Amino acid sequence: MNIVVLVKQVPDSGADRNLRSDDNTVDRGSANNVINEMDEYAIEEALKIKEAHGGEVTILTMGPEKATESIRKALSMGPDKAVHVVDGALHGSCAVATSKVLAAALQKLNADLILCGSESTDGRVQVLPHMLAERLGVAALTGARKLTVDGSSLTAERQTEEGYEVVSASTPAVVSVWDTINEPRYPSFKGIMAAKKKPVETLSLADLGIAGNEVGFDGATSTVLEHSKRPPRSGGEKIIDEGEGGIKLVEYLATEKFV
Repeated sequence: MNIVVLVKQVPDSGADRNLRSDDNTVDRGSANNVINEMDEYAIEEALKIKEAHGGEVTILTMGPEKATESIRKALSMGPDKAVHVVDGALHGSCAVATSKVLAAALQKLNADLILCGSESTDGRVQVLPHMLAERLGVAALTGARKLTVDGSSLTAERQTEEGYEVVSASTPAVVSVWDTINEPRYPSFKGIMAAKKKPVETLSLADLGIAGNEVGFDGATSTVLEHSKRPPRSGGEKIIDEGEGGIKLVEYLATEKFV
């Protein structure tokens, strides 16, 4: 089975994240960039499928030159090779343009199964799997907490707030996963060393037949007009009980419309 895993490099969600002052995009240059957490679960699921059914696992990333760091880390977990879509014109691309670029790359890779995280920690819009499936004309099994592969048949338990739904489709298909699906493996020293020699192919917009004005700021369907820091948390209001503490508390709760 030819499996492609989408991997995105994002600013570490455990550290401060900022937008650039010049164009209101995510400031990746000064951030501690890591693999998007959900994508690590997608990588692990791909490796488990390969171990059970055979095949090849390819990492696909769209991002700046610096994203190579995350590509190598992803390869150290066990995938066979990677493809990196990198082009200066991509800066400022919206989700619609991103899906167009990734779909063009996926068509070149001829994948049987496309795996990705259900969301990215820097965007959290959860639309890319659906957009890719629409552009490629294949099924989308989204939000999977469990995935079963039987030949060309896929069955997923789709996680919901109430429980889960059982959905199925045939390959080729796009499957997005939650962090409940598995436990990603840690790269071994052998895997880290092997990753340095694994092939990483780079593709430009010209290689994909996409014009520069179709992506980036020129092709964006949405844009951030302005931004500001979240205001500091206030100290709150202290109520001292001098015999009327209960009354004052209820009055405060009424003012804040809690009662």
